[in-house]
Amino acid sequence: MTGTVFYKMTGSGNDFVMLDGRHASLAQWPAEAISAICDRRMGVGADGLVIITPAEEPGAIEFVYLNRDGSRAGMCGNAALCSTRLAVFLGIAPAEGMTLLTDSGRVRTRCTGPGHMAEIGLPDFDLPVPVEVESRPGESAFYLGTVGVPHMVVVTDDVSKVDVPGRGRELRFHPVTGGAGANVNFVSPPAGGGDGPWRIRTYERGVEEETLACGTGTVASAYVADLLGLHRLPSEWHTARGLRLGVSGTRQGPRGTDPWLLGEGRLVYAGVIQ
Repeated sequence: MTGTVFYKMTGSGNDFVMLDGRHASLAQWPAEAISAICDRRMGVGADGLVIITPAEEPGAIEFVYLNRDGSRAGMCGNAALCSTRLAVFLGIAPAEGMTLLTDSGRVRTRCTGPGHMAEIGLPDFDLPVPVEVESRPGESAFYLGTVGVPHMVVVTDDVSKVDVPGRGRELRFHPVTGGAGANVNFVSPPAGGGDGPWRIRTYERGVEEETLACGTGTVASAYVADLLGLHRLPSEWHTARGLRLGVSGTRQGPRGTDPWLLGEGRLVYAGVIQ
């Protein structure tokens, strides 16, 4: 078969079409082509398209992430986890550690164990700050900040009761987020209470609907929960499908420092785009 080889990967349900940049270029992928391949009925189906390419710097990988609508994003945590595993699978970077060169800066990554788990070390960032938003029943706090991309964190009583598509879209375009908008992450304690993993659901800009996981959104949420004394770092989080993400790091004044995200980068299948 002739065509472009692609790799379908998932990071806790946040899924991607992945391309080897040695055999595919960004110029070949205008917005309409990205939307078509990410279409879940007429294409492969994905939340976004990722191109990874070996850089001249040893152990470094150029990372390009495009949302399903063709817009370019600086960073995506789950895509970075998938890129780490794929780079090792393709033999272009070592499992014990590499650097992803993203539009949001340099990201340290490494594989964890023989399965499909990986870790990414994100750049330090300014902690999200509280913003004024008219609350709905069950919502108790709103924080806004940038971890790779802009995120709003909404603390709720129970994420299972949130209308993520409706409320998420409303907040994604809220004036406090600025002209570009933000991802919206709804978080709540474990069902039934206790000290277990908190739950998170995300409305993602560029996808314009709920995605099953958001890595950088989980990092932003973990730091907000720690800041409020609700769920201390290091912390575990459950995605919409109940899969596990882990966040570690520290706070120094207004800054989030040494943030690391643990999650999956699982290869689902490979195919050929005709």
